Amino acid sequence: GLREFPEGKYNISALEKNPDTEAHAILLRSHKLTNEQVPASVRAIARCGSGTNNIPVDQMTMRGITVFNSPGANANAVKELTLCALLLASRGIIGGIDHTKTIFAEDGHDAAKVKKRVESDKKHFVGQELAGKKLGVVGLGFIGASVAESCLNLGMDVIGYDPGLTVESAWRLPGTEMQRASSLLQVLESADYLSLHVPYSKNTHHLIGRSELEAMKPNAAIVNYARGELIDTAALRELWDSGKRKGRYVCDFPDEHIQGHALATTMPHLGASTAEAEENAAGMAARQIVQFIETGAIINSVNFPNTVLDRPPVSGARLCIVNRNVPGMLGLITSTLGAANLNIQQTINTSRDQ
Repeated sequence: GLREFPEGKYNISALEKNPDTEAHAILLRSHKLTNEQVPASVRAIARCGSGTNNIPVDQMTMRGITVFNSPGANANAVKELTLCALLLASRGIIGGIDHTKTIFAEDGHDAAKVKKRVESDKKHFVGQELAGKKLGVVGLGFIGASVAESCLNLGMDVIGYDPGLTVESAWRLPGTEMQRASSLLQVLESADYLSLHVPYSKNTHHLIGRSELEAMKPNAAIVNYARGELIDTAALRELWDSGKRKGRYVCDFPDEHIQGHALATTMPHLGASTAEAEENAAGMAARQIVQFIETGAIINSVNFPNTVLDRPPVSGARLCIVNRNVPGMLGLITSTLGAANLNIQQTINTSRDQ
């Protein structure tokens, strides 16, 4: 990503080694950034990834600092792992691998006996095929839309739900092949598999809670490569232990409530952990910083509206002004520039929330 900054125009250094630097922008991946670590000179922060839980976005907004993310840069990596998880939830893959290791540990000295036991015991790991089953996709952004399309190609029926679907996201959906649900409950009641692709916020905390889990088919599997807090895992564990739920839960968020349970498959947070995804995300984040610093363009910000204004053919300086969304500000800005005998050649004014 650092290659996106034109050589000779930008000075690049590590923030933790130069905390007093007058940086204009911060580029980060997983570092937990605090308000105190952000110098007063900073105008933009870009995360090499989609989530921004490690950035104090509200505080940055109050300070007029634009926060960018990199939506879609890791979509293919997460999609591929989601497909893997669906297979892990369907077939006795991990149990079969572990059992084979046990057989070799017990009878590894006798090749004939190992072969016989492996063949005889495979009946314990019978699964089911994905083709013909119904997948519910909650969240139809870059990743959710990609998962939906791939699963349609696998022969699955797909039903999707996203109350905040944008026009841009809608264009990426697989046409009329995917059923569009009008409610989360409609997805939960019909799905054989549920895949979550929504960001975490106070509104999505325990999006799948006890009542939602009870509404699902008992054997329906859940795949979660979005955020661990979307699932009420304590309720899930209780339903497993009571026998009311028998479907697997596959995620990359190890959790104390489900760890060690036979129906839980947990792993490290590997969704975007590919060389390609990391390179894509870093490149996208860096380009967004360059665009903002050099032209004021805002693309893929999580706290400010998209704002793009092409440069006119004539020369001149460009001002990027961040202000509260209150009456009279635009008039005050234009009159102040006029009083300074400055002519406005072009302008764009966008707003978002406050």
